[in-house]
Amino acid sequence: MSPVSSSLSFWEKQTYFAPVDILVVGAGLSGLWSAYCLKKRHPSLAVTILERGLIPTGASTRNAGFACFGSLTELMHDVATTGEDKMVQLVSMRYQGLQKIIKTFDTREIEFSLCGGYELIASAEKVSGGLEKEITVINRLLANAIPEDKTFSTANHKITEFGLSNVESLIENKLEGYLHPGRLCQALSKLVHAAGVNIMTGINVNGYAKTGSRIAVNTNLGYEFRTTNLLLCTNAFTPALSTQIDVIPARGQMLLTGEIPGLALRGAFHADEGFYYFRNLGNRVLLGGARNTDFAGETSTNMVTNEHIQAALEQYLRTYIITSVPYVITDRWSGIMAMGGEKMPIVKEIEPNVYCAVRMSGMGVALTPVVGEMVADFF
Repeated sequence: MSPVSSSLSFWEKQTYFAPVDILVVGAGLSGLWSAYCLKKRHPSLAVTILERGLIPTGASTRNAGFACFGSLTELMHDVATTGEDKMVQLVSMRYQGLQKIIKTFDTREIEFSLCGGYELIASAEKVSGGLEKEITVINRLLANAIPEDKTFSTANHKITEFGLSNVESLIENKLEGYLHPGRLCQALSKLVHAAGVNIMTGINVNGYAKTGSRIAVNTNLGYEFRTTNLLLCTNAFTPALSTQIDVIPARGQMLLTGEIPGLALRGAFHADEGFYYFRNLGNRVLLGGARNTDFAGETSTNMVTNEHIQAALEQYLRTYIITSVPYVITDRWSGIMAMGGEKMPIVKEIEPNVYCAVRMSGMGVALTPVVGEMVADFF
């Protein structure tokens, strides 16, 4: 008898450490939605989630809390790089994911607000082909994916209303908004627990090995977990467990101001193909992005802030958002997203009985409810 197995009680072996049908690695949005969808579709399955942190580690609780599916210039770029069909498919998945969030939760519990999404076109920016033409093209392409006559429209009259500066045009999307990602994860965790899923935190998975029809999962605590099926929901951290998946870590930087009396800004805002994004948090401004100023430096799983990018964010804040009133920065943080050769999430069987649901490309809030359904389709 091994020292590890002898250190566990009989009761623990039959509950927390009992063999399961599906072991999920990662308790972020992808892992939680996958477990929730699996139990809804297949209630008899025994499912356990292992999370290396005390709370989800990655981007699930460290993002800007956007409930969005893509800004106009980002979608234009996607059409140019991946084609119309893939762009529409991805937007449809994101939109359906947001609808599932609204149907699943009391919007007050997760602080969801359909406040509207906006994109800034800076005075010095040029949109290829003309802005109105591009809006018409994207609206036409999205007509069958989103039940709205016109997804995007100009809203230049709101530039002054929101107190923005150095902005030539403002594009509005009334189908977007924001939420509280921490409360979303907590609410989803409650549903998962209620469905009978065991979530164990502070356990880092080091690797796995197959023995017959069982998969043995090794952890930093020395405990071995046994499962019939293994699901990796580790997003940017997936290469540590499988090198077969096209995943590149991408760190996202955030800053948050203190209270700004009389702040007129209301909504979820994007700029520069989505590389900058900001919103109001009450009368505070939450700003993130600028990863395009240091792509190489942000290909990291080190959860720290980047001085160069934080400086770029502050410059953006002074130039476009808060130009005439004093403010202080109260919080700075980073989160780790997963990118790759394309933006479509990877949901597949890597090898027999080993699956993954990763690479949300910065859109995990919107994509993971749909990804969870895709995972459930495997069983």
